Order: sequence, then structure tokens, then C-alpha cells
Amino acid sequence: MTHRLLPGIEARTGVTCVYVPVLLGGVFKLTGNLSPMEQFGEIKNKPEYLRVEMERFIAKHGFAKYKRNPHFPISTVQVMRGAIVAQEEGYFADYIEAVYAAMWENELKMDDPEIIAGALNAVGLDGAHILGRVSEQPVKDKLLQATQASVDRGSFGSPTLFVGDQMFFGKDRLLDVEEELVRKLANR
Repeated sequence: MTHRLLPGIEARTGVTCVYVPVLLGGVFKLTGNLSPMEQFGEIKNKPEYLRVEMERFIAKHGFAKYKRNPHFPISTVQVMRGAIVAQEEGYFADYIEAVYAAMWENELKMDDPEIIAGALNAVGLDGAHILGRVSEQPVKDKLLQATQASVDRGSFGSPTLFVGDQMFFGKDRLLDVEEELVRKLANR
């Protein structure tokens, strides 16, 4: 959902956000963190509250197309390596939009190579080419290095955003991100 709100922040501040693909599972492993489902699954009332909070966020921001993917959680290794390929080859924005829409609007099983290829092909990207490159060692290494660098910088989950040396975690911190950007721009 953060992906859908960043363009507004960019438009209001004139700042371009830079996406850094990482393996969320790798971040969790490196930091000892657990997904919210694992952390809070057995806490009385917490999962129910988190669902209500999510629905509020969706309604507040008018995410009419958002759907809870029935296949979630999935392994994101292939799509995140694909993001590295897309960055290298210059179509990252289109790739991220295609993967986001496939996962969170079209409810596709985005850890199945055929489904990934189909989703990418549907928006004019070459799914076979991208998936052919995800097993290349330099692509794998770049993703692992980005994941480690994210953790070294302080990340422990997603979404994590940085404004200079300030870290902000979670979709509910986007107002703080925007305020920090405005503050930094005013102090130039």
C-alpha cells in the first residue's frame, strides 16, 4: 500500500523516492524478526484489531482495487530478483507496478513462474527474459547485498523508508516521512 501513496508524497515534495529491492525473509532472518502473523497470531484480539486497522487504512486512502491475496504469504525471491533485473535494464517503475497490481489487486500467486511471466507479459514486459535472468549469480548477489545493506542501515521489516539518516518503519509513518522531507527541503 505504501507503493500507492508514494507518488502523492513525491508530487507534494518534488522528491523522487528510490526503491531498493530486498528479501523480506532475509531481513527477518538477519534481524531475528518475525512476520506479524507469526508475532501476533496467538494474542487474543490482536489479529482481529490488525484486520480492522488495515480496513481503516484502505478506506482512508481509497484503495478500491486492493484485495487481500489468498496466496499470501508467498516466496518473493523470484519477483525481487526480477526487480534487480528491471533496475538494471531500465523498466523498474513498470515492473514494480505490474508486480504490485498482480499481487494486491489481481490476487495472483506471484511465486509461480508461469503466473509471474503472464503478469509481466500482460503489461508489455518480457516475462520469459526476466525470469531467465533471475537465476544469474550477479542478480542473486545484488539482491543479497541490498538486503544486507538494508539491515546494516537499521531495517528490520517492510516498508522501511529513509530520509537522509532518519529511518521510518511502516505504512502508518508515511506522514512522518513527508514531514521530514519538507523539513529537510526547508533547511537546504
